[in-house]
Amino acid sequence: MRHATLSWLSAAMLTAGLSATPALAEETHIDFVLNWKYQGPQSAFFMAKDKGYFAEEGLDVTIDQGEGSAAAITKVASGAYDAGFGDINALIALAADKPDEAPIAVYVMFNNPPFTIAVKADSDIREPKDLEGKTIGGPASDGALQLFPAFAEITGIDPSKVEITNMQANLREQMLARGQVDGVFGYVNTIAFSAKSAGMNPDEDFRFINYGNYGMDLYSNAVVVSKALAKDHPEAVEGLLRAINRGVKDMIADPNGSVKYVMDREPLLNADVEAERTVATLKMEMSNPEAETIGLGAVDEARLKRAIDILVKARDLPRAPEVSEIFTDRFLPPLSERPTKIVD
Repeated sequence: MRHATLSWLSAAMLTAGLSATPALAEETHIDFVLNWKYQGPQSAFFMAKDKGYFAEEGLDVTIDQGEGSAAAITKVASGAYDAGFGDINALIALAADKPDEAPIAVYVMFNNPPFTIAVKADSDIREPKDLEGKTIGGPASDGALQLFPAFAEITGIDPSKVEITNMQANLREQMLARGQVDGVFGYVNTIAFSAKSAGMNPDEDFRFINYGNYGMDLYSNAVVVSKALAKDHPEAVEGLLRAINRGVKDMIADPNGSVKYVMDREPLLNADVEAERTVATLKMEMSNPEAETIGLGAVDEARLKRAIDILVKARDLPRAPEVSEIFTDRFLPPLSERPTKIVD
């Protein structure tokens, strides 16, 4: 990580007899980790970079692919990254155990719970209790897998009767389709559109048991920053959020066109599928009605407190973090600048 890298006048200017004077602007470098491999909904971050929004804020932002929404939280907590896009529920769990290490959420983008267990459409699994005696798979860092103890508590599943197996994310949909597992953990849009990319029809081939339908009214992915960045460079965090917010607004205004900024990084993606994924994410993961009142990026504190209590009880966490330990709005752009209507 590098912070506050100074830009200096060119050697040619110095040769001309000018004194060595620092440039007026100071540039702050931020290492940022995504939630996952390149996907359409990440275009907001890439537009912020490619359109110069970060640069306008005096920021030099490096964006790396991620290994899961929960993993993004630990990567920021470890100091490997200054900021990232990760699951706020993984942040709650970390803050309950290691409050000094946990980062802080500063812009909640996914305000509806995307967590799901997908099963084959012809499966005899129709409700959560039917998962007992079955094998469910997913990447170890998957948010839905990590939340399964909470889901089991709420729905009355005996978790000792469910076999959980880890798998590589790129094998998830194929293993389910082939019957190698009875179900898979994931985000509903991630599974659905990864299946589409592999030539499957998720509407016909799969059925989804969504956590949100069973009382788990949780927030999901948020921009998080390290405590060090928030403390030492608060102006950089404010600039980071202003730039990302502009990228989000651009993605909302033109979700199909926004995919270009992801395709520039990974040309092998299917542009049509990624455009569909982006539209679905806007509708399903970013369109909670509360946004009309508090704006995208903010949280309803009472709702977040309920989510914290759900996780503490279901996962037997050592303590219940305060809402202020998990999220702060002090870096957010004003409500007048943040989206309040995500889809028509």
